[in-house]
Amino acid sequence: MQIITQERTGSAQVLQLSEKPTPEPGPGELRVRVVAAGVNPVDAAVRAGDFPLIGAPPFTLGWDLAGEVEAVGPGVRWYRPGDRVAGLARFPQQAATYASHAIVPEEEIARVPSQVDLQQAGALPLAGLTAWQALVVAGGLAPRQRVLIHSGAGGVGHLAVQIAKARGAHVTATASAGKLELLRELGADIAVDYHRAQPVGPFDLVLDPQAGVQAETSVALTRAGGKVITLLDFTETAAQLAQARGVHLQRIMVRPGAHHMAALMTLMAEGALRVVVDRTFPLAEAGAAQDYLAEARPAGKVALIP
Repeated sequence: MQIITQERTGSAQVLQLSEKPTPEPGPGELRVRVVAAGVNPVDAAVRAGDFPLIGAPPFTLGWDLAGEVEAVGPGVRWYRPGDRVAGLARFPQQAATYASHAIVPEEEIARVPSQVDLQQAGALPLAGLTAWQALVVAGGLAPRQRVLIHSGAGGVGHLAVQIAKARGAHVTATASAGKLELLRELGADIAVDYHRAQPVGPFDLVLDPQAGVQAETSVALTRAGGKVITLLDFTETAAQLAQARGVHLQRIMVRPGAHHMAALMTLMAEGALRVVVDRTFPLAEAGAAQDYLAEARPAGKVALIP
């Protein structure tokens, strides 16, 4: 099998294409031939040593994948060779999906319907599950709620816009001027150029991927009893403001979940959710893919195609 490895932390140049024996699945595990693996900001942070999530090198990055089951381990109940699957594997432990083959637990994987493209499915898991768990699980998203999604054209944001619309919310989303049309295509009721204007609240639910000082604005735009869900740390000022205003302020970290993945797959099969894949890279260019994601700040997702 082909696999991306690194012996030290550093720039994208530390990522190397290697060959290793193809592994066999253990109890409850599947060996998946990877058709696509999403590239996420956390990948580069771990690679550089800024976020020591999986310890010191050597290690292999990657948690997203979609592909076909090649082999199943003892005790596997739900899958057979040839099945199309996708999921977020083992996060926040090492999953090593930057590879032509990966070993994944069956309880973290969902079936990919025939209507769904495997490249889109492979770019979905971490970002899609983050959006679902922020809005639906932590946020308690309900029909007719007024929802604000910051960075609505980003990897998480563009999926969150569609999930919120599919569940009957009124969606306001922010982006730079060149991405506003995409927000409207994805279903946003109001698209705001964050360089020029402030969203008009109050909102029932806010998804704030950037947090930090921005979380203070998010809280100020939220009604009493509403919720602000962040993906990064927020300031102490934001926490104090939330308490004073009666706003629930919470940071979440995504977790694998087959049932959440299955819900996302259903939305994709129904045409209510699509993954905007801005660009794909061959596995050998994993470093270039990470640099592109960081520097170009594309709309949607970037994926590796082994």
